[in-house]
Amino acid sequence: MGVKERRARQKKYLRQEILDAASELFVRHGYENVSMRRIADKIEYSPTTIYIYFKDKADLLEQVCKETFARLVEKLSKILEQPGEPIERLKRGLLAYIEFGLENPHPYRATFMMPIPEGFDHEKYHEADSPGMQAFSFLTQGINDCVQAGKVKVENVELAAQTLWAGIHGITSLLITHHTFPWAGREKVIHSTVDTLVAGLEP
Repeated sequence: MGVKERRARQKKYLRQEILDAASELFVRHGYENVSMRRIADKIEYSPTTIYIYFKDKADLLEQVCKETFARLVEKLSKILEQPGEPIERLKRGLLAYIEFGLENPHPYRATFMMPIPEGFDHEKYHEADSPGMQAFSFLTQGINDCVQAGKVKVENVELAAQTLWAGIHGITSLLITHHTFPWAGREKVIHSTVDTLVAGLEP
């Protein structure tokens, strides 16, 4: 590996280290209570280093959310491309969403469980080509595939997709924040939740 490639890789790793540290601190202490210096102290770099990669704290939070959505979209897109029964594919996608949240608790909480700070443009997060809406489109496409195959009967696909999202986000956030609760087997609860949500769509 040449010097140029090695430097590029080091920059990529450092950028990711900054994002990981920021998401953890935002979740633990709240966005308003975290400064760029505090993030820099956590990764043992100077604040100046962070400004090489991110314009300010707002830009840093936005990039945390964008990259979280991008990774989730990549994971769900691979499932949509798989052959098989649309109902089972939809279930696999719902399970993958939950798995993603549990494997990435700090980015997930920063993206889905923190209030959007004042001054952020809420509307741009709801545009069709935004990473968040691309992730949500997995649900609408999955439900439409099931409808076309005659596996479910849904009058309002958007409403059904939002209902599924509310359900899987609920179990994901509960398992992240209440992991010491005496669950009746974590995997059993996850699969029971997904099965129950999808059964609600069936004729």
